[in-house]
Amino acid sequence: MENISRRSFVKTTSMASGAFMVLPNLHTEPPSDKLNLAFIGVGGRGGANIKGCAQPDEAGNTMHNVVALCDVSDNRASVSYDAYPKAKKFTDFRKMLDSMGSEIDAVVVSTPDHTHFAATMASMQMGKHVYVEKPLAHNIWELRTLRKAAKHFGVVTQMGNQGHATDGIRSVKEWYEAGVLGDVREVIAWFNGPTFSETGYFLKPQHYPPASQPAPKGLDWDSWLGPAKYRPYSRYYLPRFWRGWYEFGNAELGDWACHTLDAPFWSLDLGMPTSVESIYKSPSVAGFIADQSHLQFNFPARGNKPAVRLHWFEGGLKPANRPEWGLDELPRSGMIMVGSKKSLMTGGRPNNPELLLPEEEWLAFKNNPPTTTIPRVKGGPHSEWIDAITETGPTPGSDFDYATRLTEMALVGVLAQRFHTTVEYDADQMKVTNHPDFAQYIKEPVRKGWSYGEDLWK
Repeated sequence: MENISRRSFVKTTSMASGAFMVLPNLHTEPPSDKLNLAFIGVGGRGGANIKGCAQPDEAGNTMHNVVALCDVSDNRASVSYDAYPKAKKFTDFRKMLDSMGSEIDAVVVSTPDHTHFAATMASMQMGKHVYVEKPLAHNIWELRTLRKAAKHFGVVTQMGNQGHATDGIRSVKEWYEAGVLGDVREVIAWFNGPTFSETGYFLKPQHYPPASQPAPKGLDWDSWLGPAKYRPYSRYYLPRFWRGWYEFGNAELGDWACHTLDAPFWSLDLGMPTSVESIYKSPSVAGFIADQSHLQFNFPARGNKPAVRLHWFEGGLKPANRPEWGLDELPRSGMIMVGSKKSLMTGGRPNNPELLLPEEEWLAFKNNPPTTTIPRVKGGPHSEWIDAITETGPTPGSDFDYATRLTEMALVGVLAQRFHTTVEYDADQMKVTNHPDFAQYIKEPVRKGWSYGEDLWK
């Protein structure tokens, strides 16, 4: 396939060293209709992302070429390996990029949070377009660096918060901008998880560090750890339970805020909070998610938009139901933007917004909504990303310019939640002013051989 990404890139480089490269602008002419795609992390969400990017069309033709699959676990990757037997297989994405760089146009990253940044930066440094699962990165410095890198390398980027590609989130923004809600000074969000079980996403340990065991056969444990400091394998980390450990994941808030808070963040232009208060946190093992928590984010006024107080509840905690909302009870998860005129509610994702009105008024509104002003996305977030790469569509809505900011807002809250404290945040300086020692979490140390992006700050 003769396309721009193949022609423009440096032919020899060792990604294992994490070397920094300066590349030309990639978009001088449209690439081929079919892309050569590589996937890092191909079980779970990775498998779903492969289908989203490369599933056959109605005629049975594969939409795009799956040329490389990378996963640290042969067992977790087996379904994808069997589905694409011609794709080359790797356990270390650095080796994949080093050996196949000239054959890859775009990369999809579906690994645990703590390795998102390294895999994404290594790909962008080689000029690859990237699609990355949410939350986009594990710490705030990584987010700022990804935003710089996306602009520097001129690649097409997308974070996989699927709701941002829906009609629903566009309706929220259109209704707010049309003045339907009036001034919004309060946002309330709640999420039913975490739940703890052997078959779910969280498994509660008895102590820190958790009990260790020999790594299972077929698992490259050292590659799974990536930039994180070495520790023995534990079943309390894999295959799904890493989310509950703040050293690897960003808990329920980091995972779901990119969905549940996407609509208010976008429509209200919230930006960064000046502070986040941990109002309640149930006891938990050190470094591990609590059963329940309640946070308050404080956002300053933005132009003619008033200051906003945002409450986040999780673990089954909910706000008090208010008579003016007209709800018999609140759903298991949801978000309410409280307006001076009307209030609006979504579920855990922003797909299906509704105004909290009597049924007759709501039906009348739906029959005569405000004018549609924001273009709709056809085919979802994967198609949006691919269409931008092939220059048949606009820049994705959740590109890194937007997604890094949404995720940063969430990660400020994660710091307050993790340490059950108030975080005073200076976004311009990228500092927690009342906890100088939190600098180690704003930019986390990494193991030798896993450093990326430092040159972008020089």
